Amino acid sequence: MNVKSRHHLRSDEVDAIESALADELGVELDADSFEKVEFEDSDWDVVLVDGEPHVLYIDEEPFLTVQGANVYPPQKHVVTVDAGAVSFVSDGADVMRPGITEADPDISAGDLVVINEESHGKFLAVGRAKTDGDDMVGDSGKVVESIHHVGDDLFEFSV
Repeated sequence: MNVKSRHHLRSDEVDAIESALADELGVELDADSFEKVEFEDSDWDVVLVDGEPHVLYIDEEPFLTVQGANVYPPQKHVVTVDAGAVSFVSDGADVMRPGITEADPDISAGDLVVINEESHGKFLAVGRAKTDGDDMVGDSGKVVESIHHVGDDLFEFSV
């Protein structure tokens, strides 16, 4: 991924990111610098938090990257998968009901969510819920559409 532009964010833009992440994920960013990065060969808009790609914009909405979720563990909008689902989710597959062991009941269809694995508590992916959180655990069906995951171009990006 080739960087097209990189600039520091204004304080009002930083405030908007911080309040959105606090409201959606229960996360408090503790950082000194915020830089927005745009790429020549990708649609990702990423915010470097103290030089690390911890925030991305999804449909103009700020959200944590997988790396960001592992540094600032979300308290809300978390979907937990079992060990059997880890390899699929890590490869970018959408999340299916049989692999889910737990989901935040406050999730609504259309919300952005982070996917967590139950064994080690690591975050594997970011996706969009296709159903409410209290309807995610079950026997069949796709319930989270994968957007960003471990090993994709954004995950591999480094400054």
